[in-house]
Amino acid sequence: MKGDESSARESDGTPLHERSCPSCAGAIDKLDEPSRARLQAQLGDSWAVVDGHHLHRSFEHPDFRAALAHAVRIGEVADREHHHPDLLVAWGRLEVSIYTHAVDGLTEADYVLAAKIDLLDESSRPRDEPFQMDA
Repeated sequence: MKGDESSARESDGTPLHERSCPSCAGAIDKLDEPSRARLQAQLGDSWAVVDGHHLHRSFEHPDFRAALAHAVRIGEVADREHHHPDLLVAWGRLEVSIYTHAVDGLTEADYVLAAKIDLLDESSRPRDEPFQMDA
């Protein structure tokens, strides 16, 4: 999306998690700082903006298997949205970085995906139950 289209979409009041990731097929621009700030306010403090370039969040898990299972669930959401984060799976930890590779920076799609990942985390399981991989 170019400038005004992105601003119109941001201000239409639709929650981020209810939007679809905009396609990277057309000409899109990186978000400017005011646009990033508006979207970050909707996203909340769980995601950090790193160097104005990407979103980052860490998740803690009881073991490697739980972190891997969470990564798989995020991958399913990412595939549906046609927007794929960088994932680092380690024992007891999952690191997620999101940016739009086509523009080497942040676009609305990154915030939409982050909100959907947050929704997945919130709706998944009670906090004291680990993620389980299907057999």
